[in-house]
Amino acid sequence: MPDTTPPANGRTDRFVRGAGVYDSPEHERFRTALRRFLATELVPHLAEWEAQREVPRWVWRRFGELGYLCPWLEEEYGGSGGDFTHSVIVMEEMALAGVDVEVSLHSDIIAPYIHQFGTPEQKRRWLPGCASGETLLAIAMTEPDAGSDLAAIRTRAVKDGNDYIIDGSKTFISNGAHCDLVIVACRTDSEGPAHKGITLIAVENGAPGFTKGRKLNKLGHHTHGTAELFFESCRVPQTNRIGAEGRGFYYMMRQLQRERLVAAIGSQVNAEAMFELTLQYVKARQAFGQPIGRFQYIAFKMAEMETEIELGRTFLNDLIRDFLHGTDITRKVSMAKWWIAEMANRVAYQCTQLHGGYGYMEEYEITRRFRNVRMDTIAAGTTEIMKMILAKGLGLQ
Repeated sequence: MPDTTPPANGRTDRFVRGAGVYDSPEHERFRTALRRFLATELVPHLAEWEAQREVPRWVWRRFGELGYLCPWLEEEYGGSGGDFTHSVIVMEEMALAGVDVEVSLHSDIIAPYIHQFGTPEQKRRWLPGCASGETLLAIAMTEPDAGSDLAAIRTRAVKDGNDYIIDGSKTFISNGAHCDLVIVACRTDSEGPAHKGITLIAVENGAPGFTKGRKLNKLGHHTHGTAELFFESCRVPQTNRIGAEGRGFYYMMRQLQRERLVAAIGSQVNAEAMFELTLQYVKARQAFGQPIGRFQYIAFKMAEMETEIELGRTFLNDLIRDFLHGTDITRKVSMAKWWIAEMANRVAYQCTQLHGGYGYMEEYEITRRFRNVRMDTIAAGTTEIMKMILAKGLGLQ
């Protein structure tokens, strides 16, 4: 059965989350406790953090203290011993509450690189801090001239004794302004195919030659601490290499299934939240002597959006189930990533329109969500890249 407990912000869970996969009594207890935490400790500060364009570090430590960072991590590394389903619940509840902190990036995109490809020593050294919130993670792939085309990375790492010397720059790095550890995609071999010469190297804050540039002034997601990173003769021990040398591109491609699933979950739940906000609004807003939701045009728009959102939720639930069962979801997650992100943007546009002039006011939640969701068709692989992947699978590229 879906969770029908009204959240603190008054919304109901109209769309079925869990679907027999992550809706056991234990999962629901986890969800209820998380929902209470978000509503009482974080939601009251959202406007302040948005204005400051920064989330205080105590927030990360509080997430860790309560077991909401890397909940899938084994207890020996400081985790809660849960699994990816607990991470899904964290993503969903944060998106529903509008808590725009890059927890999923930290916990479910970057930390798995260390967990899956790191040495036992690296895991003991870094993972407990990831789970506690003491070690904030970032990953540096994108460069000024290398975004979706990761094989075009120019940042170089050259061996010097027992160290690597890194030179280059990265941009659009979420958590970059405040990270304690950043996994950097570097070119270590210029011979042979471009994608075979990329290596992942962990760089700790304070490493010689590593500097953080300005926080970037973005359209949305103001609290993500997105920054430029610079490496100028940056000296890092070779023991900081993640996995084998030259295998970085393979590792990144392997992790993209998970990253794109995380992105699809965020888009889906934001669409659900925007729908609920707008449904409440059109029921309450009066015009010409009646709630505006009673006008056929608006009623039909709401019906159309609900249908599209329900289609996305059904597809996503199946995709989560397949991922948990170890099924290769590369093709389907590419479909979900682009379609759900585009659907969420359609919903954002329509919901903002239905709010009228209030939809253009910063104090209305729909405005912030409208700005934030625009990034969904770009991050973790653009809509166009997703379609290119699918076209190649059809033998058309």
